[in-house]
Amino acid sequence: MSIIKLNEIPLRTSRNFNINNIKLENIEIPSKIEKFNNFKIINNNTNVKINEIKKDINIKYGVGDILINQIKDNSNINIEIDIEGKNKETIILEFELDDNNRNLVDNINIIAKENSVSNVIIKYVSKDNKFYHNGICNVTAQKSSKISITILNLINDLSDNFYTISNIINDEASVNYKIVDFGGKNSISNYYSNISENAVNNIDTIYLGDKEKIIDINYIAELYGKFSKINMNVEGALNDYAKKNFKGTIDFKRGCSKAVGSENEYCILLSDNVRAKSLPMLLCGEEDVEGEHSAAAGKVDAKQLFYIMSRGFSYNEALKLIIRARFNKVIKKLDEDLKNIIIEEIDRRLK
Repeated sequence: MSIIKLNEIPLRTSRNFNINNIKLENIEIPSKIEKFNNFKIINNNTNVKINEIKKDINIKYGVGDILINQIKDNSNINIEIDIEGKNKETIILEFELDDNNRNLVDNINIIAKENSVSNVIIKYVSKDNKFYHNGICNVTAQKSSKISITILNLINDLSDNFYTISNIINDEASVNYKIVDFGGKNSISNYYSNISENAVNNIDTIYLGDKEKIIDINYIAELYGKFSKINMNVEGALNDYAKKNFKGTIDFKRGCSKAVGSENEYCILLSDNVRAKSLPMLLCGEEDVEGEHSAAAGKVDAKQLFYIMSRGFSYNEALKLIIRARFNKVIKKLDEDLKNIIIEEIDRRLK
């Protein structure tokens, strides 16, 4: 029986918590990665250059060495996005796994030049079959740049999804993420930010687990600069026999005086058979900082459910409305087309 360990946390806790990493059995990591053709790029910005070139990977953390090395050696999609100026049009990258494109190993590098403004959407979808996705999104936000990135994982629940996000956020830059993590039988994600003076990083994530899905989320932010800020907000729901680990680490490094960090995670438990673990951590090497964290899980409020059903909604319809309301902090920030896609996906997965 083959077991791989992924998503190690920066500072280990007691082994009794069983959350220092995620152990997966019998995961098929393809050794042969063929060309991937089913993707499209939409870019109507003259200030944005998109090249299909391979860039070296140099990151501090990641899902795991075995998967990062696969991207280094065998990536079949390599894209560099070079952004200048203020861009009104959204840059869209869409990947679809199908029977002719079964394995996607993508290396995406985004460079937001000084004072640039941009919006990027990266979308992963699939047909109905067992597929494999291992990807990295590597972002460098130069001084005073502003970039918003939306990542949608909507692949099917037979497939494996591994994703690494790494950010270098320079002075006075702002990087905002909206992450929708609905797809995959196993969905393992790692997020890291290095945050400089007066820089801001916001992460809004929603996840949904059903059947026997395993979700492991490992978010790490290191604040190095004065007045730097990080905000992590994660909302999720688990149904059937799904399992979830959320690990959030905010690390205040020496010299980051006046820095502010917060992390909040809430999980709705829709079944007695789900398992949800959370580990929010604050690490501090500087005195004059402000940090807060919270993590909670609970079932749907019975009174709220009864009230909605008394208005003529069925149990499932009422449940969907409650989930949508919890997720609305992220959904309302999406483009109109994406809002409809996410709502349809919630309805489909909560039949």
